[in-house]
Amino acid sequence: MPLLQFDADFPVADDEAAAFADAVTDSYVDVMDADRSYVAVVVRDDAVLSLGRAVDGRRVFCSADVREGRDEETKREFATSVMDEAAERFDVPEENLKVVFTEHAGAQMQGVDRVGGDWS
Repeated sequence: MPLLQFDADFPVADDEAAAFADAVTDSYVDVMDADRSYVAVVVRDDAVLSLGRAVDGRRVFCSADVREGRDEETKREFATSVMDEAAERFDVPEENLKVVFTEHAGAQMQGVDRVGGDWS
């Protein structure tokens, strides 16, 4: 039951945010071997973002709250996938992209109909 939150420092139209959320969900399902019905994506725009190494241009940050247990290679594959998607879709320089993972025990991830389990 991941929560994938994206912050952008530029306006994002609702239809573009929805298309981006769909692409991110597809990537998560494919790379992380997850059920699509549990993936939650948030796209916030017009945020004030600062990154010390940033170059001129747009910025996009991702805070990915995921269940613990996936290996570093899998997380890196997902991170690069969503950074590539943001760079291409929104014309964001690679230097201005960032993904941070926070891992949770399964029981810390809850929906109205279930409590998440541990990764197996």
